[in-house]
Amino acid sequence: MAEFGEFMKILGEFGPYQKLVILFISLPLLLNPFQMVGQQFMVLDVPHHCDTSWIRAVGPNLTEEEQLNLSLPRGADGAYEQCRRYSPVDWDLDSIRTYGLNATEECRSGWVYPAGQPPSLLTEFDLVCDRKDLKDISQSIYMVGLVLGAMIFGPLSDRIGRRPVFLISISLQGFFGLGTAFAPHLYVYMAFRCVVGIAVSGTLITSLALATEWVGASSRPKAVLITHCCFTLGQMLLAGLTYGVRNWRLLEIAGNAPMFILFFYICMLPESARWLVTKGRIEEAKKVLQKAASFNKCTIPPELLEQLKLVKQTKSGSILDLLWKKHLRKVTLIMLFTWFANSLVYYGLSLNVTSFGLNIYLTQLAFGAVELPARLFCIFLLERFGRKKTQAVLLLLSGLMCLIITGIPEDQSVVITVLAIIGKFAATASFSTSHIYAAELLPTIIRQTGVGLYLMSARVAGVLAPLIHPLAEFHRAIPMAIFGSPPVLVGLLCFLLPETRGNDLVDDMSSKILEDLSKKDITEDGEDLEKDIYRSLESK
Repeated sequence: MAEFGEFMKILGEFGPYQKLVILFISLPLLLNPFQMVGQQFMVLDVPHHCDTSWIRAVGPNLTEEEQLNLSLPRGADGAYEQCRRYSPVDWDLDSIRTYGLNATEECRSGWVYPAGQPPSLLTEFDLVCDRKDLKDISQSIYMVGLVLGAMIFGPLSDRIGRRPVFLISISLQGFFGLGTAFAPHLYVYMAFRCVVGIAVSGTLITSLALATEWVGASSRPKAVLITHCCFTLGQMLLAGLTYGVRNWRLLEIAGNAPMFILFFYICMLPESARWLVTKGRIEEAKKVLQKAASFNKCTIPPELLEQLKLVKQTKSGSILDLLWKKHLRKVTLIMLFTWFANSLVYYGLSLNVTSFGLNIYLTQLAFGAVELPARLFCIFLLERFGRKKTQAVLLLLSGLMCLIITGIPEDQSVVITVLAIIGKFAATASFSTSHIYAAELLPTIIRQTGVGLYLMSARVAGVLAPLIHPLAEFHRAIPMAIFGSPPVLVGLLCFLLPETRGNDLVDDMSSKILEDLSKKDITEDGEDLEKDIYRSLESK
């Protein structure tokens, strides 16, 4: 029976066909940053105060300044209160001027915003004062969608294939993403955003599978990180898009409409040949491999193709296998904690872009720009130091940056932003590492189920991240302390994982690779032993 790695050697580990596949799965990721953090630019704080038009009934000729002076209380700093007004009374204007008003109440008639202000999510749905928490809740609803998407599309991708799930995901993202631009009510907007989160999760899961399963072992980090670099470019484009388009509905259209261009994938995107083999769909796998070979201008020997007939259809795995099988349990538990901590610090920094004290558009551009070298540098780190050490050190560094920020004075905005950028650099590189590492640790027949489970853990952290920011009202250091502590603790746990650098992907859960490695002490010298075990198993 031929090992699938032999076909990759003939096709080329990263030939023209594989590069085309990587390009196809990378393009949707250009729009994902808009879904992830674009809302932060639609809810920017603007000056506002309670609607006090009631006083116009008794003083129709009042100037705006006189109206506000008579109907709004002032704070300790002398500025008008934004969330309270004087209670309306049945007095005439002279009595109001003579005696003044004392009783106050909440803004029962709505709010007034600066004239000429472009419509934003905040001003249209009044996400201020006692409704301001709806901004963070709305972002968390999107993250809930990401959790649901991981639950649904992870196992589904292992059962029906990577290609159909990818196509379903980009379709949902296009239709419901564009639908948010026409949402008549905040709760409709939230519901549509939840579906978009489900779709984005499906896109991320299947792009990881296709990127890892279509290339050879040596090119795997490169392939995955190219897709991540497209996500990074999307973050940089987001800064320009949000700066140029201030109307939130037009911004939603601009950020979602391009997804419809990708519908040509129905004809162009191939299924994972490796997945087809594990499902016993041999003839389909042969056709896909021959198409790839033709595109790469090489020939697969007929006798090698015939050996695929000996491959038996493999039973589908489930989440329970990840927890019950001894050689997968430790990996699964540690990776669950790793993805949770990584997501917490990544979104904690990304969603806090408005709180570092500098121009938010420049900060977003810097956050996007720093991710590009982070992902490219990650290729060098993975090849030079391996997956385990890279994952552990990057997590530790990202967490430490957040913890250091808690001790920096609030008026040192430049220092805080620089530390946040360093933390974002480390968190980004760590996130990319965890994607590659997870794909290499899991067998093909359960890879998407496992990645979906890890993504669920990451998205739970994503749900919590926006809800942690309001804790700054009690003390400004609390959010950063929460974002920084888990990565430091989990980074130490990562040293318990096995190394996978340079090894081919595992297809069957009956493989003894991880089980054999779990009996060894993973040391510097032991890394060569790991490779020997993998190579000996491949030869068999």
